[in-house]
Amino acid sequence: MNNTVAFYISGHGFGHASRALEVARALLPGARVVVRSAVAPWLLTRAGHPQIECWAGETDTGVVQLDSLRLDAVETMARATDFMSTFNRRVLEEVAFLRAHDAAMVVADLPPLGIAAAHLAGLPAVALGNFTWDWIYAGYAGGHDLAARLGEIYSHTTFTLRLPMWGGFETMTDVRDIPFVARHSERDPLEVRRALDLPVDEKVVLVSFGGYGLQGATKPQLSAYHLLSPRECDEGAMYGRGYRYEDVVRAVDVVVTKPGYGIISECIANDTALLYTSRGDFREYPVLVEAMPKYLRCAFIDHTDLFSGHWAPHLDRLLAQPAPPEQPATNGASVAAEILQQELRR
Repeated sequence: MNNTVAFYISGHGFGHASRALEVARALLPGARVVVRSAVAPWLLTRAGHPQIECWAGETDTGVVQLDSLRLDAVETMARATDFMSTFNRRVLEEVAFLRAHDAAMVVADLPPLGIAAAHLAGLPAVALGNFTWDWIYAGYAGGHDLAARLGEIYSHTTFTLRLPMWGGFETMTDVRDIPFVARHSERDPLEVRRALDLPVDEKVVLVSFGGYGLQGATKPQLSAYHLLSPRECDEGAMYGRGYRYEDVVRAVDVVVTKPGYGIISECIANDTALLYTSRGDFREYPVLVEAMPKYLRCAFIDHTDLFSGHWAPHLDRLLAQPAPPEQPATNGASVAAEILQQELRR
């Protein structure tokens, strides 16, 4: 039986890669996994597995960000349109890639390129994610025609594994809802705190704003909290010692961030509170904000208080909240892997 699964992963942000790689890890050792993505190689190495084969390649253009909290809608549409102007050539190149790697199935989170290449190659094309790019681009000025073209490509999906907090998927016919895919820490929080020289008797706050960081912000003065410094959260050193980012998420009391599927799901899975701020004109934002209170302790901080360092009242209010009303399942990786394995056995 050919059991090679090719994952096409969006290069936009870290969330797509972290969750898709969780599904890929759950397929091991019963399947061979090949990853096609433009995401940073260090992230694929840290979040992946030695048996996962990673091949660099531009799979989509995502959303163009000016910094951690602002995006450029005009440039976003320009790059996406330019990418699609050479789409047919790109599809043929990816069909050759799939054949060279003897792929039996494609899982796309959620580049249309992976769906189109799988369809042309005669392979099962599986979509995985919580939003689709046609839905995102339809929300921007001039995005209607591009969204329509992407929606037509998505219509060739064999089936879809849809995650919670979703938007889009209108053109996909076989949509299967699965639980949250999230990275779970297997470490004791006290062990992690001691290993990273964090106080064990104070509330600890982790600031998580992706590769851009939180530029221009005044460092908050938090007498009742320990703010995790970049030195203490040196990811290179941390991974070298056998610890992972989700271990830190579990070990802290609060993550301060912008809403994104990856960090939300990890806070849910590791029972960590989340203080969030607005993230610009990103269509997924209101969907996430509406859903979050059902699943985890969360509170909003506006940009004025965020950048001026006026965090303490928001943190106090957040940690005074009761447990969320729902305890959602976070075993979506194993659920997805079982569905994919069943398809491989057909």
